[in-house]
Amino acid sequence: MAFLPSLGVVISKRQLQRLLTDQQESFVAEAQDVLRAGLETSPYISVDDTGARHKVQTGYCTQIGNDWFTWFATRASKSRLNFLELLRAGHTDYVLNDAAYDYMRKHNLAAPWIVSLATQPQTSFADHAAGQAHLERLGFHEMDITPSPVRVATEAALWGSVQAHTFIRDTVMLSDDAGQFNIGRHALCWVHAERLVHKLDAFTEAHRAAQQQVRSLSRLTALRGISPLRSLIWDFYASLKAYRLKPCPDQAATRPKRFDRIFLRRTGFATLDRLLKRLHANKAELLMVLERLQTPLHTNGSENDIRCYVTRRKVSAGTRSDAGRDCRDAFLGLAKTCAKLGIELWDYLGSRLKVAGHVVVPPLDRYVRGRFRPA
Repeated sequence: MAFLPSLGVVISKRQLQRLLTDQQESFVAEAQDVLRAGLETSPYISVDDTGARHKVQTGYCTQIGNDWFTWFATRASKSRLNFLELLRAGHTDYVLNDAAYDYMRKHNLAAPWIVSLATQPQTSFADHAAGQAHLERLGFHEMDITPSPVRVATEAALWGSVQAHTFIRDTVMLSDDAGQFNIGRHALCWVHAERLVHKLDAFTEAHRAAQQQVRSLSRLTALRGISPLRSLIWDFYASLKAYRLKPCPDQAATRPKRFDRIFLRRTGFATLDRLLKRLHANKAELLMVLERLQTPLHTNGSENDIRCYVTRRKVSAGTRSDAGRDCRDAFLGLAKTCAKLGIELWDYLGSRLKVAGHVVVPPLDRYVRGRFRPA
């Protein structure tokens, strides 16, 4: 607000807010178009979430983006169902296709339930009510077992819809290992993986000795106070960064073996050994960069994007209407997208508000598509 008075423009904060929110439908629609462009064309997307208050209730803001776009959505849940709904980017349909059936098998839905769905003539449903009515007719709601047939089938139909709309067909999903984000081709953040080792406490001399026996420390590492295991992990992380910048087929063949040597070792410290085993189970997701070079090794971009919500949560009581929530999400996402694309926010707003003589900024989704696909 200090910028406008410096230009001689007399306007209150409320007037400016009303000027933007009165046309919020077009901004919300453009934010959704940006999301669709990113999901259709990006080689990877990075995701994260954080708490966000809405209607005096605790909600969750989900961030989706990469180096070229950012999109936010605040909802009451942070479940996988919610995330899959967001990935439909405004579409409301539920689709039973090959992708949906593969999802069911991967999540251990019993074969008879899959057959009962696959043999039905109807495979597409307009909305949630139609999809749930179909499951109820087939008796899914009568079964109280784990995993829930209703939940898995609903998630599968959402994933089928995502794939049917050509979203994230071959896109890598990069996350901090939160379970709701583990879908499709998934990659994990090395910073969050190493943080588990960093937080591990050794309470006895035997445990501390076990950590020291992993590998002798260099003098520099010892002076920095980094444990031997953490030193191994960060050295390996540095080698992956170097490979990402300058790939070499020979190095790609040796990286998995080096990964095994680090995470298959046994230290005698039971808690540490279990942690190493858990991390080794995520080998494919941690080494995704060997297969897809454009995939970052961390989710720092998502954390930087979502920090504005963390700050706002500390100073604001949150939004009070769905329109206000959607407007806030859209404007923050568009502002960050403009910054990533090198577009001045005031130029963007002037173009959208049709200020006379102002520079014309094309729809932002065109820029996002142009980053990944040749014209």
